[in-house]
This record gives sequence, C-alpha cells and structure tokens, in this order.
Amino acid sequence: MDSIQKKRMADSGIDVDSGLARFMGNEALYEKFLGKFCDDKSYAELVQTIADGDCEKAFVAAHTLKGVCGNLSMTKLEQLVSRQVEYLRGGELAPAADMMPEITAAYEDIIHVIGK
Repeated sequence: MDSIQKKRMADSGIDVDSGLARFMGNEALYEKFLGKFCDDKSYAELVQTIADGDCEKAFVAAHTLKGVCGNLSMTKLEQLVSRQVEYLRGGELAPAADMMPEITAAYEDIIHVIGK
C-alpha cells in the first residue's frame, strides 16, 4: 500500500494506522480483509430491510455492518452506522432510513477506494 493509496483511504474515512495496528502491522492481511469488505452482505441487507420497513432486521444488519467497519477502522462509516443503530434499537425506523443517503455515500466511497 503506497502513500497515495493510504491518503485516499484516509480521505474516505479509514484510519489506516489504526487498522494496521489491529492486524499487528501485517499490511497484506489488512488489505486482504479490506478486499473482503466488498463482498460483505451486511450493507445490502441493511438497504433491503430499511426498504422493507423491517426495523428488527435492519437493526441486525446495521449492527453487523458497524462491527465490520469497526474491525477494519472505517471510522467515518462506523460512526454513521452507530448513530443509525441507536435509532433502530429504539424502534425509530424513519430517522434511521433518513440516514441512508449519507451512509450510502460513505459506503460507496470506501468501496471505490479499496476496490482500486
């Protein structure tokens, strides 16, 4: 991972230094798990369950996505989804759904950056 890629990742809300620390400095392993994020289904499940109006399933999907983001040090997306989780935990689907455009933008930015 070169300095340009690290800057792109940082600009998209990924704390690269923290992520590398979680993976004990193993850059190849961290990059491997970042790549696996693109295949993770929790974001797609969140989108679908929000669209379906299923607050309980949306909570599970959001909570899962929050955990994955935390483990990979995707701080911007993790913070957004953490707020959404609290709405869903309280059964407040409307404000959670209102967050989706911002969450989607952050998610797509990350996918674009790590997909390169």
